[in-house]
Amino acid sequence: MPDAVTSGTASTLALRLEVETFYYDEAALLDARRFREWLDLLTEDIHYWMPVRRTRISAQLDSEFSKIGDMAFFDDDKKMLEMRVRRLETGYAWAEEPPSRTRHLVTNVRVVGVDGGRITAESNFHLHRTRLNSDESNWLGLRRDELRREDGTLRIARRHIFLEQTVLLSPNLSNFF
Repeated sequence: MPDAVTSGTASTLALRLEVETFYYDEAALLDARRFREWLDLLTEDIHYWMPVRRTRISAQLDSEFSKIGDMAFFDDDKKMLEMRVRRLETGYAWAEEPPSRTRHLVTNVRVVGVDGGRITAESNFHLHRTRLNSDESNWLGLRRDELRREDGTLRIARRHIFLEQTVLLSPNLSNFF
């Protein structure tokens, strides 16, 4: 399915480049553990959600992911995300002491809708995390975001994260997607 900005005009290409650059800058902040600055990229009413994925037969694929309000790995608002960042800053978060090393790869960025100041964008991601001497974790999936302009700057108002995995082999989920 082509994205919403396939006409090739300068303004649509500029929007796609702006969204891609925003995502790459966000990934750099997360990889540098600059979580306070990352929080500034979020709106006050953000919904940060990662449903549980279950293996289903073809006829049941509409129930492959849990629904909003059901069990989820994350169902966070800004206050919860701020609390997670504060916990990481204490030095007492056992899952992150010593801190993990991460690499966020963002690909296949598509602007799929524009409605006034709201931009719906999708991107694929690969989050690679190493910790201690030999612990490694990988998460792959799709992020479906609503971006909103506030004071001329893009901010994330909604992030829904759909993992490819149904079983998470990582000992924790202390990172941000």
